Amino acid sequence: MSAVGESIVREFFELNGFLVCQHRKYAVMARAKTADEEIDFLVHNPHADPAAGPPNFIIGSDDLKRVARAIVVVKPWHTERFGPSVVSKTQLLKFVEKRSLDAADRRLGHDGPLLKLLVLPDLPASESLKSKTIELLRAAGVDAVIIFRMMLLELIGSVEVNRNYAKSDLLQIIRLLKLYHLLKSPQLDLFARKRGQKPETSSQ
Repeated sequence: MSAVGESIVREFFELNGFLVCQHRKYAVMARAKTADEEIDFLVHNPHADPAAGPPNFIIGSDDLKRVARAIVVVKPWHTERFGPSVVSKTQLLKFVEKRSLDAADRRLGHDGPLLKLLVLPDLPASESLKSKTIELLRAAGVDAVIIFRMMLLELIGSVEVNRNYAKSDLLQIIRLLKLYHLLKSPQLDLFARKRGQKPETSSQ
């Protein structure tokens, strides 16, 4: 699942004009990862707007122009709940340590702030738990989080059925699902909500 999650993240950033570098090409198996090995991607936005200020903590599409360069760590735990008890695990946030930042600076240079972004399946539905989780992440040094749902919705909306995405397995699968009416675009879901209908994600 980690490879699929990383593919989604890479495609999302590339779709939005970022230059994406995979920090390491090997998998750590027999030992704990070092701080710099926790980094999944280094991203650089050549079109960032320095005057726009920092992004919101929960990043949306409009916030991406505020991200010039960043460390990205992907946690594709789609079957687990992410909350305060998970954040308290020290291993989770090793990527915010100085060793990680130094490794990123050596690759990206020292031009501007380096954001520490965490990609998550979701935050808690409860407002109190959500606020507590965000508080703990900020206190640990995380600058922002990106939610998988937002990335997938944007990717789905960007894929056109009359194009052959032969160079991306992920985009090609999304294209085929849309081509055979097994997946509707987010825009259609939006119109359904406006009419008070329940949005459909597949057809029988």
